[in-house]
Amino acid sequence: MKPEKPLEIGIMLGVGDDPAESLAKVKAVGLNNAQMGRPPAQYLAGDAFEELRDAVEESGITITTVFCGFDGESYADIPTVKETVGYVPAGPRAERVQETLAISEFAKGLGVDAVAAHIGFIPEDHTDPLFGEMVETLQGIADHCAGNGQVFSLETGQESGAGLLAFLKAVDRDNLKVNFDPANMILYGSGEPIEAMEIVKDYIVSVHAKDGTWSDQPTVTFGEETPLGAGDVNMTQFVEKLKEIGFDGYITIEREISGDEQIADIQAGIELLRSLVG
Repeated sequence: MKPEKPLEIGIMLGVGDDPAESLAKVKAVGLNNAQMGRPPAQYLAGDAFEELRDAVEESGITITTVFCGFDGESYADIPTVKETVGYVPAGPRAERVQETLAISEFAKGLGVDAVAAHIGFIPEDHTDPLFGEMVETLQGIADHCAGNGQVFSLETGQESGAGLLAFLKAVDRDNLKVNFDPANMILYGSGEPIEAMEIVKDYIVSVHAKDGTWSDQPTVTFGEETPLGAGDVNMTQFVEKLKEIGFDGYITIEREISGDEQIADIQAGIELLRSLVG
C-alpha cells in the first residue's frame, strides 16, 4: 500500500478498549494514516472484529501495517529481550506463529497488505541451530502472508544491517521485507542506522520516525528514547537518506511514552518531519 505522495506522515496506533476513541487520536494530531499495534485477541474475529472494521471505515483512517506482539515478551533490558521476544524462545514459538497467522487474517479482513513484528535476536552465526529454526519459521509466516497478498516486515533493532541482510537472503522470500526503525539500532547498540539503511535499502517498505541516544552499556541496557530531533539519529540525514534510496512509503512516528507529553512530542515531530520532507 503506497501513500498518495511519498513520505506521508502517520503514527503508531494502539487499539485499546475503544477502537473509535483510539482512531480519534490519529485525527486529533491532524493525520489520516497509522500503523496498528498488536490487536487485542477479542478483536481478531467475530462481532468485535466487525465493530473495529466499521470504526476504521467510518474514521477514514488508512491502516498501513498491523503489528504482532506476544504474551510473555519483556523489553526490560537487552538480555531479557534475547530470552523473551519474538519467535526465538522455543517454548511459545508455535503458539506465537499461530497468533501471527491469525493477525495476518485479521489484517486481510481490514484490507491491510502488511504485517510486521519484532522477531527476536537472530544469531550472527549461521551454523547456530537457532538460525536455521528462525529461517524455517519465517519462511512459513512469509508464505502464509503471501497467500493473503501481504508482505511480512521485520522490525529493525536487534541485529546489524549486515546481519539482517544475511537473514533476509537466507529466508529467500520475495515478500519478506523491513520496517526500518533508526532509533532501535541506536537503542540496542547494533549499528549506525544510516549505514544500515544503505545495506537493506532494497527491502525497506515502511519506516518509523523515532529518535534516541546510545547506551553506555550497549549489550545490557537500552539507550534512551527521545523526542524527534533530540537524539542521535540525525533526522535530517534520515529523511535525506530515505529520499536518496527512493523510498516512497509512509513514515510513521513512534513515541513510546503516554499521556500529554506523548501528544506534544508527536505534534512537534510532525512539524519537524514536514519541514524535512518538503
